[in-house]
Amino acid sequence: MKSKPYDEALEALEHELVAMARWAKATGERVLVILEGRDTAGKGGAIQAISQRINPRQCRVVALSKPSEAEASQWYFQRYVPHLPGAGEIVLFDRSWYNRAEVEQVMGFCTAIQVEQFLRDAPTFEKLLTDSGVRLFKYWLSCDQAEQEQRFAERLADPLKRWKLSPIDEKARTLYAEYTAAREAMFTATNSAHAPWTVVDFNDQKRGRLTLIRHLLDRLPDTSLPAAPVDWPELGHPPLVEAFGVLQPIPPWPGGEGD
Repeated sequence: MKSKPYDEALEALEHELVAMARWAKATGERVLVILEGRDTAGKGGAIQAISQRINPRQCRVVALSKPSEAEASQWYFQRYVPHLPGAGEIVLFDRSWYNRAEVEQVMGFCTAIQVEQFLRDAPTFEKLLTDSGVRLFKYWLSCDQAEQEQRFAERLADPLKRWKLSPIDEKARTLYAEYTAAREAMFTATNSAHAPWTVVDFNDQKRGRLTLIRHLLDRLPDTSLPAAPVDWPELGHPPLVEAFGVLQPIPPWPGGEGD
């Protein structure tokens, strides 16, 4: 998808996302969005597209690192609970408790018994969340292996993106089929009426972001609220000039206009 039609479509959706955030704050709704999928599928870009116009104090992104030794000894879901949304909050999980059914399982970071326990427990845990009023949305972002390989190559060639690559990514390249099998087992066990999965094609990332956002907004109730009145008073004095006494600003960038 070309940038111009994408930008125009995204801007229209951003207005709806901001209205949704205002609705959530006014009503105390709790919105939780989980994004899972292939490495390089585009989870980070989708999260940025959803959140970039929303107040960051209201919309939080959660991307947990490898569990500590203490966390590894806890009830599996325990370290995710503190990050769940409170009243009026929107929380976006960049990977979630489903790490156990995908990455941890395929990479051998957990046992088969632990995976089986997780697949039994996850629907119950999510039922507790939705019964408490949390609006839970689960998205799986898909991309073909050829597209994944191209994105890996782009990251490798770009010094500003190379940090995104890890030894796990390198190993995952050879385990594409294993990830597919793990995903299908995960869908079978955890796709429920109260917390269904939605698969979004992210071979075209721009089109995928628009599809995901449109679907998310359509699954929420009417979020329109009357526009708040804008009454911005004028300054009661001439505009003041910024002045410093103790410390002075550093010299400005020396390049001229257009440099």
